[in-house]
Amino acid sequence: MSMRYDVLNENVLVLNSTYEAVNICTVKRAIILIYKGVAVSLEFTNKIIHSPSTSFRVPTVIRLIEYVRIPHKKVVLSRKNILIRDKYTCQYCGKKFPPSELTIDHIIPKSKGGQTKWENVVSCCKKCNNKKGMKTPWEAGMTLVKKPSAPNFIYFLHIVRHIGNNNKAWMKYLYN
Repeated sequence: MSMRYDVLNENVLVLNSTYEAVNICTVKRAIILIYKGVAVSLEFTNKIIHSPSTSFRVPTVIRLIEYVRIPHKKVVLSRKNILIRDKYTCQYCGKKFPPSELTIDHIIPKSKGGQTKWENVVSCCKKCNNKKGMKTPWEAGMTLVKKPSAPNFIYFLHIVRHIGNNNKAWMKYLYN
């Protein structure tokens, strides 16, 4: 087949037979799964791949024909992953910042028994961090933009690979 390298490396959302997102693979891998009869295309891009004997549209979402049990994966708690989860947005003022201008804030400060876990840490701009200090948000008269929680692995994977790129074809499968 005569295919452009960049098209083959674009991302494709992989759904289980139950329409649950389970992975992200390349177009090349998706085509292999489709031709082996393991998956079917559900959504397509506007791109077409040509071979000497056929042409077909490039998939952007595929569904596995048979159910595959996927072990539960956890996202590692790290500064980088907290910033990604919070979409580089201060969870107090709601403004977006570059990573260098964000800190990690313990909602309940460590000095008051707060733990370093997904539900107690958020990204915070330096101005809001100084305002909050060693207080809880309630003591400082501040509110959180959203309640923090550990991210779902597949949703997290989507965010990591597509920050700033809203793939509309994927939305109905990822945000039900």
